[in-house]
Amino acid sequence: MVQASLSPAAPKPDHVSDALVYDFDIHADPELLADPHARILDMLQSAPPVFWTPRNGGGWVILSHAANYEASRDTETFSSEFVPPEQMKALLASLPPGAPHIPLPVPITLDPPEHTKYRQPLQKVFSPKTIAGLRDSIRALAGELIDAVKADGHCEFMSAIAEPLPVQVFLKMLGLPLDRLPEYRTIVKEHMEAIDSDRAGSMRRLQRIAAAMRDVVLDRKENPQDDIISMLWKIEIDGQPTTLADMENYGVLLFIAGLDTVMNGMGLAVRGLAMDPELQRKLRADPKLIAEASEEMLRRYTFTVPMRIVRKEVELAGAKMMPGETVKLFLPAADLDAKEFPQPDKYDLDRENNVHIAFGVGPHRCLGSHLARVEIQVLYEEVLARLPEFRLDPENPPVFHGGHVMGIESMNLVWDV
Repeated sequence: MVQASLSPAAPKPDHVSDALVYDFDIHADPELLADPHARILDMLQSAPPVFWTPRNGGGWVILSHAANYEASRDTETFSSEFVPPEQMKALLASLPPGAPHIPLPVPITLDPPEHTKYRQPLQKVFSPKTIAGLRDSIRALAGELIDAVKADGHCEFMSAIAEPLPVQVFLKMLGLPLDRLPEYRTIVKEHMEAIDSDRAGSMRRLQRIAAAMRDVVLDRKENPQDDIISMLWKIEIDGQPTTLADMENYGVLLFIAGLDTVMNGMGLAVRGLAMDPELQRKLRADPKLIAEASEEMLRRYTFTVPMRIVRKEVELAGAKMMPGETVKLFLPAADLDAKEFPQPDKYDLDRENNVHIAFGVGPHRCLGSHLARVEIQVLYEEVLARLPEFRLDPENPPVFHGGHVMGIESMNLVWDV
């Protein structure tokens, strides 16, 4: 288990009743780090559906499906603009001439209508048709990674398969050099771990990400290739040609999302398979079930926790929230809410009305969900086709991490050869 220190406790605001306080640290809660989704199932029983925690700077955590659904769609109240546009424009205008651009991961840091203006050009890049064209290359890479460990009878799954598969796919899509993968992963990991503890340093970290990509971004303007960066240079935003600032804004968003998120979903899902030999046998016997199986796995092991900031006084599920307070949309809990999903802890391949929100809901629904689905389904198909029945190594249990993208640091699988 990853050992982490609890963050300092922030003072409780006067308007928060004692009944709504629940001590939970999204990065360092010991039970979360022991088994994330077991801890979440416990919280759904023991914590209010919306609670205030003194950890991670103090703020609200939304557990229930209904409250997450409502907050995700109400962008006027629960805003993604942690720095209001007017304030950001004033900040940028105050910078001395020649100062480096401060990139913002648009469009997730914007609310409609500005959000729509910047999201629309990305829709084509991540359309189902575009992503479907990648399926064969994803399958080839998955097969190559699995075959490299098959004869060993064991592997550390995260480093051998779950990380290199989606990260290499995404670096190739973006047009970034594969040999810099370790450097890129380090930058993203540092950024994700510091989101709550060092919000002030966020702009500095985003500048570092932009700097790591800048040489490629500039080259693609003059020498376009068949990649996303080249495509983005050709689009228009609100009728205007793309600028370097726009490219860096898009770049930091795609960089963070592509290099961290999907690998965690893969790890959690394959752990679920490793613990369920009967399911493995069922899917090997009928691979057509794998698409449905991956949707139930996404529900059972949802892993992202988006952030919002309260813009106006509101009451949600009995909790009074005030402007300026932070909110964590705890989607992993929403998809384990018994009011929405009967027997939520049960992996049910025949579950009806499995409308999970693993990719979010509302205007900010994950733009890369088509890609994530294809990668996860292809991985399932190739793992089940190429490996014999696999299980968790009892001598080396999985090590988990919390945070805004929960997942697995390391997971040792074994199989008979």
